[in-house]
Amino acid sequence: MGFMDTLKGWFGQAKAEAAELSEKAAPMVDKAKEMGGDAFDKVKDVAEDIGDAAGDTFGKAKDFVEDKMGKGDDVVADVKDTAESTVEQVQDKVEGQ
Repeated sequence: MGFMDTLKGWFGQAKAEAAELSEKAAPMVDKAKEMGGDAFDKVKDVAEDIGDAAGDTFGKAKDFVEDKMGKGDDVVADVKDTAESTVEQVQDKVEGQ
C-alpha cells in the first residue's frame, strides 16, 4: 500500500508540475505573439507599398504570417494536452495494479 501511495504521489506531482509549466509558458507565448504582431504591423506597412506593385504576392505573404502567428497557441496546447494525458495514463496504470 505504501508503494502505491508513493507512486500516486510521484505521478500526482508530475501532473501538477506539467500543469504549472504550461501555465508558465502561456505568458511567454502571449509575449511572442505580441512581438510578432508588432513586427507584423511594421512589415505590413512596408509591404502594402510593395504589394501595390507586386500584385497578389502580398496577400499570400500576409496569409502565411498570420498562419504562423496562430500556431504558437496550438503548440502550447498540444504540449499541455500530451503531458497531462501521459501522466493520467501512467497514473491509471499504476492505480490499476
